[in-house]
This record gives sequence, structure tokens and C-alpha cells, in this order.
Amino acid sequence: MSRYIISATLLLILGTLSSSIVIDAAPAPETVEGVLADNGAALLNESPVATSKTSIDSDARRVVDATITAYSSEVRQTDSTPFVTASGTTVRDGIVAANWLPIGTKIRIPEIFGDRVFVVEDRMHNRHQDRIDVWFSTRAEAVHFGLKKAKVEIL
Repeated sequence: MSRYIISATLLLILGTLSSSIVIDAAPAPETVEGVLADNGAALLNESPVATSKTSIDSDARRVVDATITAYSSEVRQTDSTPFVTASGTTVRDGIVAANWLPIGTKIRIPEIFGDRVFVVEDRMHNRHQDRIDVWFSTRAEAVHFGLKKAKVEIL
């Protein structure tokens, strides 16, 4: 008798698990763009910066308060491939690293750089979920830049 109760209980548990898997499963994106859009939305929505002090300016751009830092291409500040970004491109003027924005996102930091547009092509250590790291060609330039707080326009 107890064997039947155990079997019925197992069937009930398995039935519950399989139905919850079917109910909770989200449809997979059908394109690479869909994957990037889904991941980008998740990153942006989970960002401590994007959720705390976010506003919309007159041009309907998202504006966030962020910590801006600087880095250069040396192994101590990057990984074992200091001249290759997380997106697979070569480092160059105009790229930034940010963990909370999707790769390819264009931004401006008008308080510091005026109308200059940067592109997110790199990532930082996981402990930096609320920063934007601007690439500089030399360590001296990066050190001179230091750490700043500024409003960032996400284009």
C-alpha cells in the first residue's frame, strides 16, 4: 500500500515540475538581434545606475548619473589580451567599458566630453556594475583622468 502512495506522490511531483517548466518557459529569441535585445534589456533594467537616478531629457534620451573612470591597455588593468575588447574589436579612441549597458550602445558624457559619442565595446571586472570606463591610449592619461561623477546620455 505504501508503495502505491509513494508512486502516486512521485507522479504528482513530476507532473507539477513538468507543468511549471512548460508554463514558466519563455520563448527563445529567433534572431541574434533578439538575443542581444533581450540581454541588453535585462542588463539595463538590472543596473543600479539605471534604476536609481534615471531621467529623460528633452530629446527623449535616457540620462543617468554614473561614475566615470579610465583605463589603458596594460595587462594589470585588463586581461591577457589588453588590445582586444570584449566585443572582439581592437581598442581605439572612443570606446568605453560598461557592464550594465549592452555592447554597441552609444553614449555621451557632455559634462566631461561635450558632444563626443562613445560606444560600449568592452566590459569591466564584475565588481564594477555601475561604472563607465573610458579607454585612453596611455596609462598616464588614464591616471590623470581619475574618477569623476557625471550625467550620461544613453543614445
